[in-house]
Amino acid sequence: MRQGPFETIHAAEWADYRRLLTTLENRGRRPKPATADDLTRFPALYRRLCAQYALARTRRYAPGLIAELHDLVRRGHPCLYRRRFAWLAPTLGFMAAVFPRTLRRHARVCALAAALFFLPALAMGLACGQDGEVVYSLMDASQVAELESMYDPGTRKPGRRADRQADTDFQMFGFYVMNNIGIGFRTFGAGLLLGLGSLLILVFNGLNIGAAAGHLTRLGFGSTFWPFVSSHSPFELTAITICGAAGLLLGRALLAPGHLTRLGALRANARDAVVLAGGAALMLLLAAVVEAFWSAGGAPAGVKYLVGTIGWVAVALYFALAGRGADRGT
Repeated sequence: MRQGPFETIHAAEWADYRRLLTTLENRGRRPKPATADDLTRFPALYRRLCAQYALARTRRYAPGLIAELHDLVRRGHPCLYRRRFAWLAPTLGFMAAVFPRTLRRHARVCALAAALFFLPALAMGLACGQDGEVVYSLMDASQVAELESMYDPGTRKPGRRADRQADTDFQMFGFYVMNNIGIGFRTFGAGLLLGLGSLLILVFNGLNIGAAAGHLTRLGFGSTFWPFVSSHSPFELTAITICGAAGLLLGRALLAPGHLTRLGALRANARDAVVLAGGAALMLLLAAVVEAFWSAGGAPAGVKYLVGTIGWVAVALYFALAGRGADRGT
């Protein structure tokens, strides 16, 4: 085929491609965004254009046409293959509806996990607040000494061990992410031990947190400890509890599969358990941000308590109300 008929046959298709290409290149800067139909048609147009460009080169058409087709292929490649925050919209949708709806669907399991975590914490906190020897039933002397040094009112950066006092906020952010998410996923994964692993980890963590809070308050270090933990605790403690609930879901599938086989029940429960664990991981990421860049800062204690109170109210409202419209639509 000669060049003239080749251009005539494909002229309308190239014009359509140019229109779509201009729209995609200017996403976010044009009042009329690309439609779903545009996004569906563009990959096929791009593939045909690549074939036509290769054919034009093979047939040794005019350099001007080859250069024009090459430019269209070059411009189309990043529009098709470059991801521009492709993760953001699904993540926001997940946190806005899927995660809170799943948690409400398993509210009883979440309530059980909360009881396993917070009730031992409260009991141990009260016990350690009354008797200074109780804390040694959970921690040895070196651990208690390290805990006291972290929250001594004279410390420069509350909540950090002596060997981490010089670390930057960014370094501590990385440490908190690894530590907190590691605890969360261990709590979740331990549910495969018939749920007993998640149960024990929830109780153990609750006892340790309660022991630390009660012991430090009894020593008079509460003025350092409570302002530090108040801001990030709504997200961190809630997320660890949710990870425990996800683990208990796995354990329930193994212990009480109902009319399903154990493997079938595990598969069914694992879908929601993974959703809970994934949402909790994002909450732990938020907690790490607050803990690293705000909790150890110099804001007045009253401000930190206010931020913590707002955090607890926000978490409660989020799980109570988020995704309610989607609930009614299902």
